[in-house]
Amino acid sequence: MKKALLIVDVQNGFVNEKTKHIPPLVEKLQYDYELVIATRFINLPDSPYRRLIKWNHLSPDTDEIKLAFRPKEGIIVMDKYIYSCINESFVDLLEDNKIDAVDICGIDTDICVTKCAVDLFERNITPYVLKDYCATHADADIQESALIILARYIGSSQII
Repeated sequence: MKKALLIVDVQNGFVNEKTKHIPPLVEKLQYDYELVIATRFINLPDSPYRRLIKWNHLSPDTDEIKLAFRPKEGIIVMDKYIYSCINESFVDLLEDNKIDAVDICGIDTDICVTKCAVDLFERNITPYVLKDYCATHADADIQESALIILARYIGSSQII
């Protein structure tokens, strides 16, 4: 089985007291993989995040959208404007590199990490959520709940 690493939204705007341990972990972890993809969430002015949930962080052209770790040479950085980065071009990238499974880490476990994992699962690509390399900037009970829900979505053996 050939794996890639997906680093979800480890950006300045998502780092706080509850997530600050994640950037140094993923900075080190990325060197264990040949193919590494990191996402950058950007909250556009007309987004549903602003309109429906009144969430106004990670605006374009701010330091909040910058990666909170030093990416290794050759890493692929994908900007995204929705919860998930899993689309046809992402799947094509995996197929071109003969990837069967994706290890996922990042911020927020309860939102973008979960959505990416489920989207991979639904495309018949095996997701593995690296629970010690994921965090949420919400409360600790949200992190635990997300891992329980993820186990129901993608299987408990996919949470490692």
